[in-house]
Amino acid sequence: MPTIKAAVCREFGAPLTIEDIQIRAPEAGEVEVTLDACAICHSDISYADGAWGGVLPAVYGHEAAGIVTGVGTGVTSVAAGDSVVVTLIRACGSCPSCASGSPTVCETPYDGAEGPIKTADGGTLMQAMACGGFAEKVVVDQSQVVAIPHDMAKDAASLISCGVITGVGAVVNAAALRAGQDVVVIGAGGVGLNAIQGARIAGARRIIAVDMTEEKLAIAKEFGATDGVLATDKAPWKAARKIMGRGADAVLVTVGAIPAYDQAPQYLAGNGKVIMVGMPHTGAMAQYEPVILSFMSQGMKGSKMGDVVIQRDIPWMVDLYQQGRLKLDELISGRWSLDQINDAIADTKSGAAKRNVIVFR
Repeated sequence: MPTIKAAVCREFGAPLTIEDIQIRAPEAGEVEVTLDACAICHSDISYADGAWGGVLPAVYGHEAAGIVTGVGTGVTSVAAGDSVVVTLIRACGSCPSCASGSPTVCETPYDGAEGPIKTADGGTLMQAMACGGFAEKVVVDQSQVVAIPHDMAKDAASLISCGVITGVGAVVNAAALRAGQDVVVIGAGGVGLNAIQGARIAGARRIIAVDMTEEKLAIAKEFGATDGVLATDKAPWKAARKIMGRGADAVLVTVGAIPAYDQAPQYLAGNGKVIMVGMPHTGAMAQYEPVILSFMSQGMKGSKMGDVVIQRDIPWMVDLYQQGRLKLDELISGRWSLDQINDAIADTKSGAAKRNVIVFR
């Protein structure tokens, strides 16, 4: 099998190691993509830190873009030479979830330990999140890729694969926000900024960002927040309600911090809903008072990857970007080589970065 470079996790919480790994050719229904860029998502970091368990050694990374350099039999959606984004959304198309239009929660299992990559000596190597994008190439199911314009910069395009579809999709798909409604977005990181963008595009009246620093709130306003509230305030929901003159129609929790989940329902108006996007570590528990939600007809809903259908939603978002209505380039905090990935991860962990991107060429 051909050999490529990849960043491999061999121990949870330890630095990734740059290694030669083996990757097989695409089989039936699969696509090989030579990557130009792969952004670093907090989910990659959490997995590599052991937050949700998993098999090691593993290759993480799932916000990728590149050029199709091979296709297996039966692939009809893309061809060699196409520019594509690569997502972790592997959908069978026929299970109850896929058939009902919810491919992000496809019920057909996939074992990444039996995937297309091996260690240099032929040992098991986990293709994490069905992607393994911290590598020069990936082989994925054709359901995971979407063609994009060939002249679109791949570093910007890679962001769409997760952070953008998760944030924008949470607003337009999960919250089903209507023009004139009010939104609170807790967390102004990569996903939160895209939720703010989604609310702006959807025509929200007030978009209130909640974060720990004034710097983050200032950035949130650049992406469309009308107001900012410090999460460090004694009762930030009171400040948000004062600004809106009421509670919020939707509260999007885009961070995995338990205090954010504990407080989220307190921002809500009657009939409002909390959209749970951020992913706490396994075993972490939040508390809320159910009688309030019942009495006020409020709700709580999880949203995985923005509840998107990538073949429908990604072309729409690309078009918004080309019109200048969706900011992507402004989300990129830094561009790093694969050899610098541990420095890029450390920078992301610091909280200062919106999105760091690994560029391969």
